[in-house]
Amino acid sequence: MADEVKRSLSLREEQAAATRRRIADAARRLFAEQGYSTTSLAEVAREAGVAARTVYTVFGTKREILSAICEAWLEDARARERAQEVLALEDAAERLHGAGAWLAALYAAGFDVVQVLDSAVDEDGETRRLLRAKLAGRNRVMDAMVASAQDRLAAPLPEAQALFRAMAAPGVYQSLVVEAGWAPERFGSWLGDLLVRELLGG
Repeated sequence: MADEVKRSLSLREEQAAATRRRIADAARRLFAEQGYSTTSLAEVAREAGVAARTVYTVFGTKREILSAICEAWLEDARARERAQEVLALEDAAERLHGAGAWLAALYAAGFDVVQVLDSAVDEDGETRRLLRAKLAGRNRVMDAMVASAQDRLAAPLPEAQALFRAMAAPGVYQSLVVEAGWAPERFGSWLGDLLVRELLGG
């Protein structure tokens, strides 16, 4: 009897997780196609094939769906694990090359999410706080990667960190990969070379 109850609970949990992911995936498609602001939760429900009340029960607000999309993107990109791998590299130049590859992999796994986040900047205060928190998390990782090469930097640390942020702007990836047709790997290699040249002086 206990085993049957456990199996039943496990099945319900799996179904709930699948429903949550289906709603988030549907919202991600619509946000990318129509924009975050103009997409309603009713449209998300239709795209996901669930009742509108299910969306409200599972997430409550559009902002919570956006947060779930961000988390799924980071997991798919293995962003946290890759960052640790980069920081574990022994040589400073290797870490900066790794930083370029890390950013390229992050964008490649979800540049549509990056564009959705950009389009949501004019939303309500709670959404803006969410976006600032997500951006701050990315910036902390990037700052740590640059700081790990501090002993060899050719510029003051704050300036070097600001340079990486400027090079990592979504518009740069948009121009070179989305518009000019570069492979993400080429972008990562180019960015790594640029970081080494500009931050280490060669």
